[in-house]
Amino acid sequence: MIQHKLAGVGVALITPFTPDGYVDYQALARMIDYVIEGGVDYIVALGTTAETPTLYMPERAAITVFITDHIAQRVPLVLGVGGNSTSEVLDQLREFDLRGADAILSVTPYYNKPSQEGLYQHFRTVSEHSPLPIILYNIPGRSGVNMTAETTLRCARDFHNILGIKEASGKIDQIQQIIDNRPEGFLVLSGDDGMALDLMQRGGDGVISVAANCFPRKFMKCMNQAKENRFEEAAETFTELDEAIKALFEEGNPTGVKCALSVMGQIGDRMRLPLVAGSPQLREKFRELISKYDLR
Repeated sequence: MIQHKLAGVGVALITPFTPDGYVDYQALARMIDYVIEGGVDYIVALGTTAETPTLYMPERAAITVFITDHIAQRVPLVLGVGGNSTSEVLDQLREFDLRGADAILSVTPYYNKPSQEGLYQHFRTVSEHSPLPIILYNIPGRSGVNMTAETTLRCARDFHNILGIKEASGKIDQIQQIIDNRPEGFLVLSGDDGMALDLMQRGGDGVISVAANCFPRKFMKCMNQAKENRFEEAAETFTELDEAIKALFEEGNPTGVKCALSVMGQIGDRMRLPLVAGSPQLREKFRELISKYDLR
């Protein structure tokens, strides 16, 4: 079952850019190899961390093909397909080459703040047109709307191809309600690295991680311990990651993750406006933390 493949750790892959602002495909290939060799369970492309709002539709289509080809079926692939216009999401489903993907990740429509019924009808329409299984993505801090547990569970029960949710509401009671009342096989994945252990201890299934871009080996050690219910050991391992994970978000995402990766020599520290590169203070912090905790 696809659910088994998508439990554990998915990495929310970045999009590297060249100094003149184009997609850096050589660096993207290195990143794919780096996280796969680091042990991640699957890759999530074209999500928030990929700076997808700044990518043109032809770029998104080209990145989809490139990532699919470079993964070469070594790990499963989830593609971000979302937006705040339902009809545009359907256009993406029609126009993107989804043949190499295992599922899509679809965010709650942002900015226009739909009602709970509007969210349900949006995902009903996406469900009816998607050729792939769907992971819902609830991130009210960015979208401006929180999809309640009741709406998530309604979608989970009514639409057979909606197989899970990436929950980044930060509302642990809401997440627990989904875990306790979900249909069999419905995945509950943390959208917050800092909450991943707590969520898994409560019965959740894993995390779609920003930190796994930078520190895949150490992060996978922690999450694998959690998957084996060795939570005390996992908590000890997490203490070596905690400061660095907090630093990843000090100046926003993906500013922090690109700053860390540039310090590690994996990519150049290039963003597309309106995002800007991390500060010199943040770079120095990552140099210290990476050395102190051996995070390479």
